Amino acid sequence: MISDQITLEKLEKYFSITKEALEKARKALDEKRKKEAEDFLDMASRYYSDAKFFREKKNDYVLAFAALNYAHGWLDAGARIGLFKVKDSRLFTVDD
Repeated sequence: MISDQITLEKLEKYFSITKEALEKARKALDEKRKKEAEDFLDMASRYYSDAKFFREKKNDYVLAFAALNYAHGWLDAGARIGLFKVKDSRLFTVDD
């Protein structure tokens, strides 16, 4: 097996990580900028949903993986600019 393939196991790992980050972000919205935080969360949720569609309906792991990366990118960006009040460097690009 080539190590740079997107396997189902690898894809499931990233689905799990992104789902956990979505759940954590959903509970940590900055109330002062709630509208913007909800917008970032909505975009991340939509890309996560797209990823599920590509995996389950299209059997396209490449597009599923790409959509997961976009979803997590929205979550990371929201965390970095403080829209999500999270302190978890395992799930987000923030300091603990």
